[in-house]
Amino acid sequence: MTAPTTNGPVRVVLVDDHEMVIEGLKAMLSPFKNRVRVVGEAVGVDMALNVIASLKPDIVLCDVRMQGASGLDLCRAVRERDPERKVILLSVYDDEQYLFQALRVGASGYLLKGISSDELVRQLELVQGGATAIDPGLAARAVDTAARLQRDEFWPGARHGLTQRESEILSFVVTGLSNRGIATKLVIGDETVKSHLRSIYRKLGVSDRTSAVATALREGIFQ
Repeated sequence: MTAPTTNGPVRVVLVDDHEMVIEGLKAMLSPFKNRVRVVGEAVGVDMALNVIASLKPDIVLCDVRMQGASGLDLCRAVRERDPERKVILLSVYDDEQYLFQALRVGASGYLLKGISSDELVRQLELVQGGATAIDPGLAARAVDTAARLQRDEFWPGARHGLTQRESEILSFVVTGLSNRGIATKLVIGDETVKSHLRSIYRKLGVSDRTSAVATALREGIFQ
């Protein structure tokens, strides 16, 4: 797809809870100043709302996961204040459930942090022209998931709000696999497993592995 013509560079505000990430994004975009101009930056959601209201950028580019309020919260707040303002969420999570959440709160895009600088610029221009930016690989999986959900073919735990990856991890917990064992099997880091487990506990309303297993069995998530 050819990027639409815009009147001057796309004006962007960068939002993350780590200044290093913001600096990295600025470095990525700096060679493309004739196409994209970073007009502002904000560390955290509260600061971001003030910066966005003041600068009125074309696009807000922010991380999904931040301490305190998330990028999803920011997107919702921005869209409530100004429905025309576009927000693109950046994430390390290639999970279609995060994509669905992003679209539900009005995001104009969901891109993975491994994106190249030239592709990021292209996606910013496409969104400025009215398109929705979705990582291609994630989009393909999302279409498949949406089709299965339409047929009511849920994965175990979907009705409890578990994502497919969380369901997969919970299944390993039920079989007695340790965090390290799960990490090795799925080729992910130990901290990633712990992060998923915290989300699983919250969604199931429990506080530890034993209670999660008991709930999974009692609710018929896994037999």
